[in-house]
Amino acid sequence: MLKRKRTPKTSSVVGLDLDPGHVAAAEVTTQGGLALARGAVAHLRPGVLRDGEVTDPPALTEAIAGLWAESDLPRRVRLGIANQRIVVRALDLPPLDDAKALEAAVRSTAPDHIPMPMDEAVLDFQTLGKVETPAGPRMRVMVAAVRRELVERMVASVSEAGLHVEGIDLSAFGMVRALPPGDGGAVLYVNVAGLTNVAVANAKGCLFTRAAGGGVDAVVTALAERRGLTLEHSRQWLSHVGIVAPLAEVDGDPELVAAARAALEDGVHEVADAVRNSLNFYRAQSSAEPVERGVLTGPAVALPGLPEKLEELLGVPFEAAVVPSQAPDADVGRLTVAAGLAVDGT
Repeated sequence: MLKRKRTPKTSSVVGLDLDPGHVAAAEVTTQGGLALARGAVAHLRPGVLRDGEVTDPPALTEAIAGLWAESDLPRRVRLGIANQRIVVRALDLPPLDDAKALEAAVRSTAPDHIPMPMDEAVLDFQTLGKVETPAGPRMRVMVAAVRRELVERMVASVSEAGLHVEGIDLSAFGMVRALPPGDGGAVLYVNVAGLTNVAVANAKGCLFTRAAGGGVDAVVTALAERRGLTLEHSRQWLSHVGIVAPLAEVDGDPELVAAARAALEDGVHEVADAVRNSLNFYRAQSSAEPVERGVLTGPAVALPGLPEKLEELLGVPFEAAVVPSQAPDADVGRLTVAAGLAVDGT
C-alpha cells in the first residue's frame, strides 16, 4: 500500500513479513485460490526489532540473508510493516470518480487527520467505494501514513541482504488478503506473534488496523526466563500445555506445566486487553460497522484453546485460521501474513 511498483504477471514476488519474533517469507500460487507454495521462517533474537521498528539493522540483515541462503527463494519481495506508530484513518470525501482528483483530495485532507508532519511521512490510500452518509454520498478511503525514516531503515536492512523491494504494504492488509472475509459483515482479525496486530475488514477492504505490543513471543520469553528454558523449549511447552485442558491431564513436570499455564493465562489477558482497546477505538468511529466474528492467526494458532479463550474474554465468536498450504511441514501460522503480502493489493 505505501510503496508499490507494477510487476509483470509472470514474475514471482515473495511476501516478506518482519515481526519482532521472526522473519517469514512466502511464495504463493493463486490458481484455484490463494495457497502457500513455498515458505521459510527464521526466529529473531529479542531486540532486533522492537515494537515493529528496526533496532539492530546488521542483525536483521544477517537473519534475512541466512534465510534466503537456506531457502533459495526469489529475491523480489513485497515487504510488510506493522508497528504502533503507523496511522490509519478512514476519510469520507466528495464522490470523485477521477483518480487524480481523488488523490489530490486525499492529500489535502489527510494533514487534518494524520498526527505527523506530511513532509516526514510516506502516505498512501485505498478506496473502499461510495457510501451514504448524513451529508449525502461520499467516497470512503483508508489512508495510511508512517514516518519515512522508519520505512527507510527497514528497506535498507532488506536491501543489504541482497533482496529487491518491489513494494511495501501494511502487514494487516496482507493478513486480510490471506484470509478474505467473504460477503458477510465486518470481521475482526487478530495476528498474535511478536506484536498483536488487529484489523477489521469487510468484503470492500480493510476498515481499521492497529498494532499493539506483546504477543506470543513475550509469553515464550517470560516462561523461558522463569524456568531457565531455551526459547524453543519454551515454545514447545506452551503448545503442549495450551490454555483449556485441566492441568492434571497434561503430561510432564507438574511445576513446569503449571508455570506454562500461568504464563499463557497472563499473556492471553494482555492480548485480549490490547484487542479490546483497539475494538473500542474502532467502534468509536462514525463509520464503524458491527463486528460479526473474529479470526485468530499467526503462531498463536499453535496454542490449543486460545480462540475459545478470546471468544470468552471479548464476546466475539472466534476461530483459528491459516492460509491454505501446498508446502509440507510449513509453519503456516507464521507464514499466513507473508502469503497475503505476496499478493499485489492493487
